[in-house]
Amino acid sequence: MKKNWSVLLGAAFLMATSAVGPGFLTQTTVFTQQLAASFGFVILTSIILDIGVQLNVWRVIAVSEKRAQDIANMVLPGLGAFISLLIVLGGLAFNIGNVGGAGLGFNVLLGISSETGAMIAAAAAIAVFLVREAGKLMDRFAQVMGFLMILLIVYVAVTSAPPVGDALAKTFSPDEVDVLAIVTLVGGTVGGYITFAGGHRLLDAGVKGKESLGQVNTSAVSGITVASLIRIFLFLAALGVVSKGLVLDAANPPASVFRLSAGEVGYKLFGIVMLSAAVTSVIGSAYTSVSFIKSFSSTIRKYENWVIIGFIVVSTAVFVTIGQPVRLLILAGSLNGLILPISLGTMLFAAYRPAIVGQYRHPVLLTIFGVVVVLVMAYLGGYTLMQQLPKLFS
Repeated sequence: MKKNWSVLLGAAFLMATSAVGPGFLTQTTVFTQQLAASFGFVILTSIILDIGVQLNVWRVIAVSEKRAQDIANMVLPGLGAFISLLIVLGGLAFNIGNVGGAGLGFNVLLGISSETGAMIAAAAAIAVFLVREAGKLMDRFAQVMGFLMILLIVYVAVTSAPPVGDALAKTFSPDEVDVLAIVTLVGGTVGGYITFAGGHRLLDAGVKGKESLGQVNTSAVSGITVASLIRIFLFLAALGVVSKGLVLDAANPPASVFRLSAGEVGYKLFGIVMLSAAVTSVIGSAYTSVSFIKSFSSTIRKYENWVIIGFIVVSTAVFVTIGQPVRLLILAGSLNGLILPISLGTMLFAAYRPAIVGQYRHPVLLTIFGVVVVLVMAYLGGYTLMQQLPKLFS
């Protein structure tokens, strides 16, 4: 067990830092502004659902000793290819946003253009996959950046002096319950490619089989814990600002939280947090997206790191040349809402197929959790997609 701690933490932080991107920072700040202390209830509910999703998916991957797309193809021929297509398209679209976020981080820190900053950030991400031990370096990079984000956000949360007692009380007795906010947080933390980032990393590192389930559970819960800690402290930082009646900048809500809490120093800290969040999300998105297509080609398996680098280059080129294609990102976001119920539903079917999981018996409570998430996310994901399609073609 001891020798695997680096791998377990690496997978946990890869999942967590994949989740904590520019969208994560903005969502948390905006919802705090809307719901104030009652947002604590939304975070608590989403944490419970997130853990249920992660445990369902990671355990099935571990006991089957197969990647999600291969499991899906065993459930229904062709389903794995369909899910892979959704994952890769969604991952590419959101990676354009992640690259843009990294560019914004450099812009805040150094005053250079977002495009130049994006290229520097992409070069840093590419460097990770140029070394011989890319997996180990990726694990360590995710851990260091994750700890750095936590420390900086904790500092800003303390300086903003939030009403912690009120936040704690409203976490268990909210003034209002926003279901859409819960679904948004669940989708943003374990939606799309993020669900599989750590699970596939553990598989690649050899952590698999029924005997590894304890380690898989530890890593999955650790990943949600890290992402949740970042969200909780960012929530407290934003709550400290809005509870004083200060107005956040609508153009960049998370940046104004840092600035209003800790002045210009806080604004520079935001640049570091945004850069860290964006670069780790670029790495996580590229790695996980390619892990979904390498089963289909021996060439991709052989040159996996180069394909990952190509994924990052394409994302960066799109951002630098044509910016963030708004309609593409809107559609990708809507499709992302459908990936979770499809992929999680597939894993739940697979959990009860002996041809896939052998003699493994999946916990009933996890199955119930999973079914609830599938139904809720399928309804709201479908509704959102129907709302966005007319805009795409208008």
